[in-house]
Amino acid sequence: MSTPSLRVAARSMKALTPTLASLKTSVKDGALAAMAQALRQNAQSIAEANQKDLEEAEVVGLEKPLMIRLKFQGEKIEGAAQGLEALVRLPDPVGRTLSARELDQGLELYQVTCPLGVVAMIFESRPDALVQMAGLALKSGNAVILKGGSEAKHSNRLLADLMLAAGVKAGLPKGWLHLAETREDVKTLLELTDSVDLIIPRGSNEFVQYIMKNTTIPVLGHADGLCHIYVDGNADVDKAIPIIVDSKTQYVAVCNAVETLLIHRDIAPFLLPPLRMAMEARAVVLRGDAETRKYLPTIEEAVEEDWETEYLDLILSIKVVGNLDEAIGHINTYGSKHTDAIVTENRSTAERFMSEVDSANVFWNASTRFADGFRYGLGAEVGVSTAKIHARGPVGLEGLVIYKYKLYGKGHLVAHYSGSDPKSFTHRELPLTGGHH
Repeated sequence: MSTPSLRVAARSMKALTPTLASLKTSVKDGALAAMAQALRQNAQSIAEANQKDLEEAEVVGLEKPLMIRLKFQGEKIEGAAQGLEALVRLPDPVGRTLSARELDQGLELYQVTCPLGVVAMIFESRPDALVQMAGLALKSGNAVILKGGSEAKHSNRLLADLMLAAGVKAGLPKGWLHLAETREDVKTLLELTDSVDLIIPRGSNEFVQYIMKNTTIPVLGHADGLCHIYVDGNADVDKAIPIIVDSKTQYVAVCNAVETLLIHRDIAPFLLPPLRMAMEARAVVLRGDAETRKYLPTIEEAVEEDWETEYLDLILSIKVVGNLDEAIGHINTYGSKHTDAIVTENRSTAERFMSEVDSANVFWNASTRFADGFRYGLGAEVGVSTAKIHARGPVGLEGLVIYKYKLYGKGHLVAHYSGSDPKSFTHRELPLTGGHH
């Protein structure tokens, strides 16, 4: 049975955390480079394992968006290798000084980043997520438990073996990575409060909610990607249409694809006809409210459910609004706090939109598809957090470290700062050196 092995693996990982936390940057970067090389050298075997997964998924009728995410061959393998190499180029997130303060002469306090410890990631249908997470965990000095979906079992087994072996060969401790595979493992994982420091679920809304409700371990993630674009009355139509098309169709089955388009009443008659032509050319089905259908009478009618739906498909719902307040109100009511964009030539309108929309990512005149750890220069991402915790938006390395306070004294006692003649604290800010202390 796998359950005892997961418990044993998690306990062993917890024991490894001091070693992983103190790994030299050169060792971590060497392991990342070795992992990238292992992907390229074994690309054919990976593609064959992935093809087996795809064929089995087709037999059981896996949904189309999940089939798209499941494919991991050719360019995707090369992209994953490049993602690991991008992590090598990033500075080490561990041991960075965030603040430095003199409390008194010879008594200095430093706030310094450190790894979380043992991180578990549960994901569906995305073998590339396994590679990303392994790389991010390694660079941030964490041990990692990876639980993929059964639909990707052949791909995940091979990838986990390759990542683990390449890392150990490059100097990482054995057991820094563990692949969990069964549903029973998920149940066990949620109980490992003594061994696991953070769980990152990636999957459906119901799945993420289940994880959040059934564990006391901290959970980082997002349930939905219900993203909006608002086209303001002062928008440039020639700029707006390509942004909308890219946001919807560049990769349709992802959480940062746009699902609802809001259009200012003044620009609707100029935007909607050419937008329809552009969308129909890409087989996108449009659904509109009553006012939208005045201009596009043959499109489907949008109902209340459409404003609440993350399609992950070639469907776009459209609503005409009277002003910026109405657009912001709609997004804050129906949105998932993931990514929302405004298209306008008016800077003050854009700034107000970005201030008042309560989302992790707010964009001006740019595709929602930019909400991505790799594109943000974070190396890669473990997921997108819509929570208001230590990490928000695309979560890269900074979301996998926390901090500790290091106090350096010379025999200082609290008693000296109390009583009838107390010493005073200086509380003087010190320059950040960026190194270990």
